Amino acid sequence: MKEILREIGMIARALDSISNIGFTEYDLTRGQYLYLVRICENPGIIQEKVAELIKVDRTTASRAIKKLENNGFVAKKDDVENKKIKKLFPTEKGRQVYPFIKRENDYSNSVALDGFSESEAETMFHLLERVRKNVEKDWEYVKKGNKRIY
Repeated sequence: MKEILREIGMIARALDSISNIGFTEYDLTRGQYLYLVRICENPGIIQEKVAELIKVDRTTASRAIKKLENNGFVAKKDDVENKKIKKLFPTEKGRQVYPFIKRENDYSNSVALDGFSESEAETMFHLLERVRKNVEKDWEYVKKGNKRIY
């Protein structure tokens, strides 16, 4: 069997490294751009949902979001109906950085897909989507304290 996940991991780490280097000029530290993008694209999202979208534990998400809040990229606001719920919104600073992050993502996509036909890119997207959904099942299972049986 081919080492598909190893290839995916190398791609992900390379792109993450490129992004982290590029985003330092905007005072975004390691990986924070992932959280900011999800909050910009889903204003009013709750922290648990952000963690679920990025596939990290709640503690990791909490730490990253707190840094974004302290650096003025996002703001927490009370839910109108339930004061225990804190919704996340991008600040003006966060909204100003978002287009640069989006351009970086679009450029990375074009570099990654250079030489692929539209049909090949579409096929790859659907195949990777299926891989993600397969992995998500195990992620949910393990996240609930279960152990995988090999």
